[in-house]
Amino acid sequence: MGKNPKPTGQYAVGTMTFTAKEERDEVLHPGAKRRISARVYYPVTKDSVIGIEKAEYMSRDMCKGIKDAFKLPINYDNETAAGNNVSECYQDAPRIAGEKFPLIIFNHGYQSFREGNSFLCIELASHGYIVMTVGHPFEGVCTEYDDAAPTFADKQLLKTANKPMIPNIIALNKLTKAKGTDEELVKMIDKYQERFGRFLINRLPEWAEDIYTALDHVKETMDDMVDFDKGIGLAGHSFGGAVAYYLCMNDPQFKCGANIDGMLFGQYHDQVMDKPFLMIACEEHEVLAARVCCMHSAPAYKAVFRDMKHVGFSDMKHAIPKFMSGTTGKLDADLMHVNLCKCHLYFFDAHLKENSKIADVKSNDVIRFEIYK
Repeated sequence: MGKNPKPTGQYAVGTMTFTAKEERDEVLHPGAKRRISARVYYPVTKDSVIGIEKAEYMSRDMCKGIKDAFKLPINYDNETAAGNNVSECYQDAPRIAGEKFPLIIFNHGYQSFREGNSFLCIELASHGYIVMTVGHPFEGVCTEYDDAAPTFADKQLLKTANKPMIPNIIALNKLTKAKGTDEELVKMIDKYQERFGRFLINRLPEWAEDIYTALDHVKETMDDMVDFDKGIGLAGHSFGGAVAYYLCMNDPQFKCGANIDGMLFGQYHDQVMDKPFLMIACEEHEVLAARVCCMHSAPAYKAVFRDMKHVGFSDMKHAIPKFMSGTTGKLDADLMHVNLCKCHLYFFDAHLKENSKIADVKSNDVIRFEIYK
């Protein structure tokens, strides 16, 4: 594994996991009940973690799930022996008594995993946010639980999501190269979804229910540390970003949201987003930001990263760079991470903390940043 970025905020970061009780039937595997797990990253004092070992980054099961999903020659035992398998946070570190922080809920991408964007989540927590990232069973490479064996990816689901494969690839390639106004691009995207997006559109409510199950657990057990009066932020990578948009569009308890390089699956037609929303994309996927840029009544933001590819927005750009370089882009991993975190902190500081002294984010050699008011 590569060298993990270290958090830069005023806090150290604690982490804990939970498995929420759920009575909902598992529609992907009839006869079973859906189990929802989550990992929480939270601010702690730096003094409180002195002498505590850092949390494990990747379990043996997670390593197996990633290895099987992407056909990668990674080895859990080798990484552990090399001392590289640690996360920049501390398992079950002591909470800060009497202090509450805003909540951000993060969703991993389709066939990714609960900790797939942990470097971003840890950085946000170090700046005074509680970040909960939710696992979605059978649709992540490995979903781990506190009280049961993990579930691994159902590989058939990804094939189902992309059927018919070759026409889908051709249509998506044509869409990403399309030219036109944002309004015209929205119509093209909707036309694409009508033919190829039905499966993922139908998965949106299920992933939303996963979020509600985990959120109910947080409300019941973490009320002493979460500042719900600030509202709840949402973020996600790929399909997880589409879920963030879906929940922001449909539920007033969510105050703002961010999407990292995900198509906005969903049947929105002429609906207008009335919450602040941030769209982050690589250059080849900029067209996917069209709806955010033109269908809004609250401030909308777009950050386009140069020399990036889709998978590069996850931990994989740092964690296993030599195996994933073809899918993560040429942009330096540290530059990507710094700018990705900067965009999120700028956005959530403004709309969850309502901080009038937030640092400005401007276009630079890595990103092109635009605000639509």
